[in-house]
Amino acid sequence: MQEKSLIHKSQQGHIESFENLIKNYQKLAFNIAYRMLGNIEDAKDATQDAFLKAYKNIDQFKEESTFSTWLYKIVTNTCLDVLRKKKKIKIYSYDQNIETEKGKVLREIADEENTPEKIVEKNEIQKHMQQAIDSLSEHHRSVIILRDIQGFSYEEIAKILNCSKGTVKSRINRARQALKKIIKSGELFDKDYVKI
Repeated sequence: MQEKSLIHKSQQGHIESFENLIKNYQKLAFNIAYRMLGNIEDAKDATQDAFLKAYKNIDQFKEESTFSTWLYKIVTNTCLDVLRKKKKIKIYSYDQNIETEKGKVLREIADEENTPEKIVEKNEIQKHMQQAIDSLSEHHRSVIILRDIQGFSYEEIAKILNCSKGTVKSRINRARQALKKIIKSGELFDKDYVKI
């Protein structure tokens, strides 16, 4: 009931009500954006953009779904827009080798932190998993993040992505198979990490 009241006040232009309304969803919205974009700064920007879009379009929320589903749909679509724009921009990675006249040279950056081995290993696995997820198509990446990482139900994902539950299930199945193939191929992982 409190959420409905905040929604109605937000639809009348009450900014403070909208801020209170999205408080409980900020962390998960950022997590979705981060998983989709793989970059903290991009995720912060996308989350902020999504919240602005939600505020500007709150009058279009018709309560046909939950507010969270409606909001996460905006977050997901905002991230998909960012990914489409990124495809047009050439991005260079620190992990990418440098091409010289004598061949490829591994780019090395000194690590000033003295972290325990387990933390390093965990971070390495997370990095490679994020790379594997990043290498999926946009549709596959979306469903893997929403289902396997964020734990949304098939129904919620169908509403967020504006497609049928059957489509969601088949996309999840194909996405998992694609992810498994990437991991098994060892393209992104050291052999020590591939245990499937």
